Amino acid sequence: MRAHRLLIPLAAFLAILPLLLTGPSCGHDFDFHLLNWLEANTQLTHLQYPRWAYTPAYNAGEPRFLFYPPLSWLIGAALTQMLPFHFVPIAFTFLCLTLAGLALHRLASPYATPAAATIAAILYTLNPYMLFTAYERTAFAELLAAAFIPLLFAAILRPHPTIPAIALPVALLWLTNAPAAVMSSYALALLTLVRLALGAPTSSTASSSNRVGYRAKPDRLSLAITSTLGTLLGLALAAFYIIPAAYQRRYVAITMAIIPGMSPADNFLFHHTGLTEDAIAHDAVLHTASLIAILLITATAITLVACHSAAQRRNLQKSLPTSTSSVPHSSQPYRDEWVHLLPLTVLAAVITLLLTPISLPIWTHTPQLAFLQFPWRLLALLAPILALTLAIALSRIYSSLFPLPSSLLLAAILIPVAWHLFHQSCDTPDTPEARAALYHSPLGTEPTDEYTPKDADPDALHPEGSSQTDPPFWLIPQSSPVDTPAPPTAAPGPAQSHLSLTLSTPETLILNRRQYPLWLVTLNHHEVSTPEQQRQDGLIAIPLPAGQNIIDLTQRHTPDELLGLALSFFGAIILLALRIRHPLHSAGAD
Repeated sequence: MRAHRLLIPLAAFLAILPLLLTGPSCGHDFDFHLLNWLEANTQLTHLQYPRWAYTPAYNAGEPRFLFYPPLSWLIGAALTQMLPFHFVPIAFTFLCLTLAGLALHRLASPYATPAAATIAAILYTLNPYMLFTAYERTAFAELLAAAFIPLLFAAILRPHPTIPAIALPVALLWLTNAPAAVMSSYALALLTLVRLALGAPTSSTASSSNRVGYRAKPDRLSLAITSTLGTLLGLALAAFYIIPAAYQRRYVAITMAIIPGMSPADNFLFHHTGLTEDAIAHDAVLHTASLIAILLITATAITLVACHSAAQRRNLQKSLPTSTSSVPHSSQPYRDEWVHLLPLTVLAAVITLLLTPISLPIWTHTPQLAFLQFPWRLLALLAPILALTLAIALSRIYSSLFPLPSSLLLAAILIPVAWHLFHQSCDTPDTPEARAALYHSPLGTEPTDEYTPKDADPDALHPEGSSQTDPPFWLIPQSSPVDTPAPPTAAPGPAQSHLSLTLSTPETLILNRRQYPLWLVTLNHHEVSTPEQQRQDGLIAIPLPAGQNIIDLTQRHTPDELLGLALSFFGAIILLALRIRHPLHSAGAD
């Protein structure tokens, strides 16, 4: 039965239908992602892999492409090349929802009937947190990550986990969204630990698992080694992003991502941060996320209880004599329900705990966990647990029925409610057309706090109440303070990569480009060392002698980038060798 290949894209299309009819939803992260797509498209069109964003900080730029995972902005750039820009965020949303549904179907298929797996996949596609992310937050990278979390669950819950099956979703998550990758990596570790605690399977389980071509489930040592090596291989595949991002974070104000209001301590369920306008807006979003969390937690608890009860009944029936046993036939090839039910139950309980203030020490002391910012982001892990357990619970109901009526009913209930609650209207300056026009203008765009170079003050580039932006370059006498601003009448624009200036007296050249280790500055073909005296705005300042001066500004590859590329190259070779050697075990089952 292949109905899911039609019904899941249909559900995704119904979710974007309001966007097609009324226009995109201009959510919280809308502008950020649109700028990424425009920047990446421009640079890729010129055969340059994006590392530096040129238009932020009013053309002074920032190294956001070194820190923001590449997969979402590469896809966005491709869609920008193919479609009118108005439809790019809509198409991106459709793609993410479709992939998420198909991934959940792959996760659920071994445990449920085809119809039940399809219903669960559509529920996952249209669940309230997914639509909250799509409509209100427009967090497009997190939306894309929702397609890879079920694949990671499928890899570790399968009877015999394999290194490639674990490595691929780990790599995809790290290349898509860092918060999703962090929490998924911890989830993988927890699921592995619970499976290790469960021990080796029974012989009956092993024989049933052989029906689909798997070997018997591994013993503790084999599972531990497989999970560890799969994780390491996944990290190696993504090393070309991870290593530069991890090493170069010392050069930017990355801790701005967890300032008060953005830290886990200020975002537990139903927390109140204050009475200022910003605090009220923050608390409104948190209240919505909290209600979604309560809904998903309750639904997940119900489905887990139902699945545990059903599993206990089946175990009891199996213990009866064959003549009195009434165990019904099922399409499930995996008979040892505890292998997936107990790990998922533990993970759901831990997620619930982490949404409450009692877990603050965990958020504070667990490496990198604070950078999730919002504990309710963990709902991205809870949603596939709910969908999978629902698929198992529904298997006896949807054994042979075609799931189209239930699919349409789910869409009719969830989409209008989510659209009414989560849709964000677009002011004229925020539409895709307006953002594209601003991007192509000489004015530049706003900076991103956490990607601002450490010694640069973003407010110094565009003082509050001022409409002035800096020109591509200007000259000041060397006797003047290095922070001397640009002439107010100069036309704005980004710094050129090549300048030739003839000076009658020594002067200091100010380039509208922030200093960063990525940049190689040469004067008359000799590298210019970073001057000891820095500008408050972080722009490059170069003392020039009298006479002819040729200045070149080019990107260079730092050692950490080269190391990351080498690790990813070798990781890809290892992955290819593993898949060639064990094609059946790395392919999985649908």
